[in-house]
Amino acid sequence: MVVQLRICVPGELSEVTVQTCRDQRGVAEVMVAKGAAVVPPGDVIEVFIARESVEELLEKLDILKIQEAGSIAMSTPEFVLSTKADQAERSAPGDGADAVIWDDVTRQTGEDSRLTWNFLAFLVLATQLAGIGIVTDSPIAIVGAMAVGPEFGPLAALAVSLATRQWKLGRRAAVALGVGFPVAMLLAALTAWLSVPLGLFPGDALDKGSAVEFIYHPGPYSLIVAVLAGIAGMLSIIGRRSAALIGVFISVTTVPAAGYVAVALVLGEYQKAAGSALQLLLNLVGIVVAALAVLLFYRVVARRLPDGAARRLQRQRSGARR
Repeated sequence: MVVQLRICVPGELSEVTVQTCRDQRGVAEVMVAKGAAVVPPGDVIEVFIARESVEELLEKLDILKIQEAGSIAMSTPEFVLSTKADQAERSAPGDGADAVIWDDVTRQTGEDSRLTWNFLAFLVLATQLAGIGIVTDSPIAIVGAMAVGPEFGPLAALAVSLATRQWKLGRRAAVALGVGFPVAMLLAALTAWLSVPLGLFPGDALDKGSAVEFIYHPGPYSLIVAVLAGIAGMLSIIGRRSAALIGVFISVTTVPAAGYVAVALVLGEYQKAAGSALQLLLNLVGIVVAALAVLLFYRVVARRLPDGAARRLQRQRSGARR
């Protein structure tokens, strides 16, 4: 798995940046276009590097303050034919699928953690589908609600914010969840309240739903499923795997419970509503804690840049700016 970095730097930092990239283990190619950058003026450096070496190189570039003087862009080519790239991957420590690029993880979760109309619309739709599946005892509708639910992004962002101490990211995710779920549940309750007098479902619909009993019965397996979902979700982000199926897995423990709370309150089933609300809360906490544990594990096992290397880069940067 080879990653392409495009680095835009001022001319005075170009030499030290190129040398840093050349010295990095796992680098396959380094290309320099002198004076190619116009705004801001400078050089453009392109690097092909094994994914498992990207984080270490980004740490070095951060010490050089490249992101302040210029920019760093990362992309993953779909197809690369190169003996040098194969050799770079073999020389790099670890495996690309296990490599954590922290800036990339933060960006992925940050994009999906905002309270937007799009996020709110999908959460409302998912909760409405869950409510329909509950009153009709339809597993298919509940699975559809799981597929639509967008709550994985803010939950992952909460875990990332706790692991990296980026509190702004955590506050944004908490707002998305804290506003999104109540609004979605309120609208689902309104729909159920309007449906009862129209005869769309009977008042004892919850007494006949054998397929949805798991939703309002908090138990050890509910928490276990939440923990497994949190682990799977965070691993999918780290490994850049498809989040579609992982989102369904996450929603197994959240959206149906939110829909059940809304319907149960309208039908006066307060004990079931309380059980489902407790399950929703436990599952949200379980997902975040499990995802956080994965990130902390990777923090512990990740290779750190030696202090000597950091000081050497700082001296080189100071010398280049003189």
